[in-house]
This record gives sequence, structure tokens and C-alpha cells, in this order.
Amino acid sequence: MNILLIINGAAYGQDTTYNAVRLAKSLSKRDGVTVQVFLMGDGVTAAMAGQKTPDGYYMLDRMLSSILRQGGEIRCCGTCIDARGLTEAMLIEGATRSTMDALADWTFAADKVLVF
Repeated sequence: MNILLIINGAAYGQDTTYNAVRLAKSLSKRDGVTVQVFLMGDGVTAAMAGQKTPDGYYMLDRMLSSILRQGGEIRCCGTCIDARGLTEAMLIEGATRSTMDALADWTFAADKVLVF
């Protein structure tokens, strides 16, 4: 089963983004499940490498890296990256710059699409 999660919310400040990444991480551990995460809008900030959060606070960059290690894919909207002054070099290893056309392809190929 191929599951696409589209995440729009900022990395920190909304539990929605955290919970979406938690779900993606849990799904990526399932046999026969392929997880694709497309980060849009402020969601692209979740894939920034080297995040420093207070002790005991979750770290989305590490959580996303776990999804990649399980065979998942993470793409970030290129327009959204540009609008926030980010570069692909600022993203975690394995997260790539992408396009709406690529998101459209993923959407057509997905068995389930979840939007957060």
C-alpha cells in the first residue's frame, strides 16, 4: 500500500505537524507500506537539518530521518522553500526539493492521501 501524507503546518507551534510526522513514522514501520511525505508551505521547515529544541522536546528532523531509513520518501515544495529563504542544502539528508507536478504524480499513484 502506498500512503501519501501532505503536511502544510510549521515545524513547531502546531501539534498537527508533529502528529502527522508521528503517523508517517508509525506507518513506515509496517510491512507492505510505502510512505511518501510531501512538505508544503511552512511544513518545509520540518525538514531543516540541525534543529535545536529544548531538552525533552521532539525533533522533527530526526523523526523524518527515521522515515527515510525505513524506505520512505520526503520531498519539499521548491516554491515553498524559496519563499522561506531556504536552500536544499539546509534540508536533512534524503529530503529533496520537488514540484507540484511531482506531487500530482504521487497523488495519482497513492492508495491513500492524508492532508495535514
